[in-house]
Amino acid sequence: MIDLKKYEVWFVTGSQHLYGEETLRQVAEHSQIIAEFLDKAAPIPIRVVFKPVVKTPDEIYAICQEANVAPNCVGIITWMHTFSPAKMWIRGLAVLQKPLLHLHTQFNRDIPWSNIDMDFMNLNQSAHGDREFGFIMARMRLNRKIVVGFWQQPDVVEKIAAWSRVAVAAFELKNMKVVRFGDNMRQVAVTDGDKVAAEMTFGMSVNTHGIGDLVAVINQMSDASIDQLITEYNDTYTLMNSLRKGGAQYSSLRDAAKIELGLRAFLEDGGFSAYTDTFEDLHGMTQLPGIASQRLMADGYGFGGEGDWKTSAMVRTMKVMASGLPGGNSFMEDYTYHFNPENPLVLGSHMLEICPSIAAGKPTCEIHPLGIGGKADPVRLVFNAPAGPAINVSLIDMGNRFRLLVNEVEAVAVSEALPKLPVARALWKPMPDMQTGCAAWILAGGAHHTVYSQNLTTSHVEDLADIFGVELVVIDRDTNLRQLKNELRWSESYYR
Repeated sequence: MIDLKKYEVWFVTGSQHLYGEETLRQVAEHSQIIAEFLDKAAPIPIRVVFKPVVKTPDEIYAICQEANVAPNCVGIITWMHTFSPAKMWIRGLAVLQKPLLHLHTQFNRDIPWSNIDMDFMNLNQSAHGDREFGFIMARMRLNRKIVVGFWQQPDVVEKIAAWSRVAVAAFELKNMKVVRFGDNMRQVAVTDGDKVAAEMTFGMSVNTHGIGDLVAVINQMSDASIDQLITEYNDTYTLMNSLRKGGAQYSSLRDAAKIELGLRAFLEDGGFSAYTDTFEDLHGMTQLPGIASQRLMADGYGFGGEGDWKTSAMVRTMKVMASGLPGGNSFMEDYTYHFNPENPLVLGSHMLEICPSIAAGKPTCEIHPLGIGGKADPVRLVFNAPAGPAINVSLIDMGNRFRLLVNEVEAVAVSEALPKLPVARALWKPMPDMQTGCAAWILAGGAHHTVYSQNLTTSHVEDLADIFGVELVVIDRDTNLRQLKNELRWSESYYR
């Protein structure tokens, strides 16, 4: 579902006519070599496309306007090989609507000590050409990513690769359609929010369809398509005996498959890449979508329970960002605590809908009572998440702004059997410790729903916050509650 190779960033080099045609020829040649190297670099998941060197205000304005409307361009990488007077860039940067990465590099890694002369100096002026360019962006208060270092260095390539993933995710978020089946869970605050402000800030549209619209599509699914999907369930998961053909609850598995097929058809037909539902509004459905939501997330769709459209949008955004990386991303909830002072832990789970992309092994397909919702027992996938570093991310509506909140965590293996908890689950230790991490999350207004990511880092979320100009709060190994309180106060003053 997520094909990053269809996207591209443009490599744009700045210069001027002062240096003569021979110098400009070398600038173009060197720029093309760098762009082609980055385009072929394995960590960078999208195309890097060389664009002609820009030397005048009109050329700069034209390339920025072209980037704005190019359907597959998600951003530009800029580099000043020579000195490029930054007043030339004002008009172009003022209209640029795509993310920008400023690559502060130079074509040569080393100074050629025995051969360096003024011709070399006139050509290789990135050290101060990029500073001139950096000033104008600072003066214009533009958000941008700055990467410093020799263009062939692995760490430089990795930083460009990470930013390119975020640029694609930002492009997807700007064009995302989120469908809400029903409203938010009644009386819940944090899952609600200003959908108009969200569309103004991020571009995503969030609109509601009645559950009856979805049920009408579900009821159109054929027996043949249900049979085919159940074969896929059998091939992919370990089914409980009661769910196998001839078992006492086989009809429930068919109902679950029918719901998945209907949901998938509704999303595809409407061009939706994320959705929400709520157990309080299931009229006409036999059971709450469990395995359906889990499998749709595994295919890249965003999901949020109880009408949580902000988390649904973030699930989709982070799945796009992480496409092709080992590990997974999932809708998650901090469910309950293990307050053993020697080994404090958070148990993350949800009623049903945890994505199997984060599973440690082959999930089992099971059916059990839910206890809420007033519908038939739902089918779900049950598994444990593996140990390893992870992040929990929450998108919060603070009324006058949106806040992205990140908690770095260390997941641990689920060592207990948990025979009476038939849901997917993860265990982790929040950074910097249980008491500080939980208190910091609550101080910052973090939601109980999050996106749990095994393959993205705080840096990815920071780049996303920068692209959209939204507040970022990070809880990590260095978090101090007194300092965090001050930072939250400063932020309140800044955004007010």
